[in-house]
Amino acid sequence: MEDFKLCPHTEYCGGCVYQGVAYEEQLRIKEEEVRRLFSEKKVQPETFDPIEGCPPDYRYRYRNKMEYTFGDLVKDGPLCLGMHKKKNFMSIVTVDHCQLVDRDFNRILRFTLDFAVERGYSHYHKKSHRGLLRNLIVRMGVRTKELLINIVTSREEGFDEEAFTAGLQALELDNRVVGILRTFNDNLADKVTCEELKVLWGRDYYLEEILGLQFKVSAFSFFQTNVEAVERLYSEAIGLVDDVSGKTVFDLYCGTGTISQILALRAREVMGVEIVEEAVRAAENNARINGLDNCHFLCGDVFEVLDRTAKRPDVIVVDPPRVGMSLKAVEKIIGYGVPQIVYISCNPKTLAINLQQFAYGGYGAVYAKPFDNFPGTRHTECIVLLEKTEK
Repeated sequence: MEDFKLCPHTEYCGGCVYQGVAYEEQLRIKEEEVRRLFSEKKVQPETFDPIEGCPPDYRYRYRNKMEYTFGDLVKDGPLCLGMHKKKNFMSIVTVDHCQLVDRDFNRILRFTLDFAVERGYSHYHKKSHRGLLRNLIVRMGVRTKELLINIVTSREEGFDEEAFTAGLQALELDNRVVGILRTFNDNLADKVTCEELKVLWGRDYYLEEILGLQFKVSAFSFFQTNVEAVERLYSEAIGLVDDVSGKTVFDLYCGTGTISQILALRAREVMGVEIVEEAVRAAENNARINGLDNCHFLCGDVFEVLDRTAKRPDVIVVDPPRVGMSLKAVEKIIGYGVPQIVYISCNPKTLAINLQQFAYGGYGAVYAKPFDNFPGTRHTECIVLLEKTEK
């Protein structure tokens, strides 16, 4: 089996921690970590299936989104565009040969960096809060071959939008650019904040397909990073639930409603809850695109939304962010007393903590399985089926 290839950026970029490590060894390390975290919290699933890896064709170039940062590798050095240097957040390393993304991402990054250097543009300085260029975000529909390019700048004058757009349109790419955007961000925080979004050309979204459904993904909507892998994960996760026909399902932390809509194909009704307003709008729009009128979405913190709704579920699916679920949300979910809860996790550490909390509330883990959706990195996803135990 092929080893993860050594990358020319490995000296500085900390994105891939398993450079040169055989893939079977990567899987062993990740599975053992999940087992260890579960053991520390005294979580003992009745069945723990071995980790599922990615097929060879999907171990590279699987990421459909990258958020690059403008900066320099050394203070006052040449302009760079890429990722933060490992163990040094202030430094940026250019990553135009990254193996985790489609080659078009590297081409777009290189063009953008050359474009900025030729015109003498400055990068935004985190301490002085001055400078023009902040970030470049590239997103792609894997099934549709659509690219969405978004350059993030301050409101400092001088950026040539027309030349930037024309240059991108002239690039020889394997995929098709459907939108070129400019986001204005003068926020002092070192993160992408959309204060104003301007469409320079095309549209402000791309299309993707998962399990036969279409999804319209806008510039800042959350969407799963590895489409091929998440199809397998979602299929298995939903397959853990007893027949949902005629049942009401709560899909909590639903993002753009991917799982909600897959469930809605069989369930009587699905209610999705998500705190990000843009994601909720996208979920509602996607449900309309797919002709699903039994799928509804509420915006807000999961605990607060559940606390004010009178609707009661028959089944609950949760897919929280890396920080996991708050104790209040766990207790609220336990209070419904549903027979089955499916937990989809992108962070085994917070998953183990939540599973321990569910155990105190009378829910045991009857099945668990890790997934390696991000080869080469330290990230592992898991699915767990919880069932209410008799007391």
